[in-house]
Amino acid sequence: MGKSITKVVYKPDLNSSDVFLVIVNPVEYKKWKDGDRTVPLVDVVDSFEILSSNQGPQGLLGRPSKQELDNVFGTHADVDVIQQILEKGKEEAGESITSGKWGSKNDSKGSAFLLDGRGGNRTTGL
Repeated sequence: MGKSITKVVYKPDLNSSDVFLVIVNPVEYKKWKDGDRTVPLVDVVDSFEILSSNQGPQGLLGRPSKQELDNVFGTHADVDVIQQILEKGKEEAGESITSGKWGSKNDSKGSAFLLDGRGGNRTTGL
């Protein structure tokens, strides 16, 4: 079973498809959101990377420009922007990192095991 992910999605305008999101640790985020501001942000977020999409939270994700962050949040400082996303955004469960959508498409390359395709489900360690 893979590591499940949770994202916090902030949509600045209801009529727009633009969204900003951060990936969070769901347990620590719940504590932080419930008012425990002693939880450090480094424990709340998976990384200090802000992602954006103009196709909604399911669309292609990219990194917003500093100008885009300044226009929407009034700053491009990652800590300040992340705090605003965490405060104003909506939590959404993501898919597991090892699900078919995110999993490796060629696990046999570089693997420590050889898979024998002649039946019998045999494997040989290298």
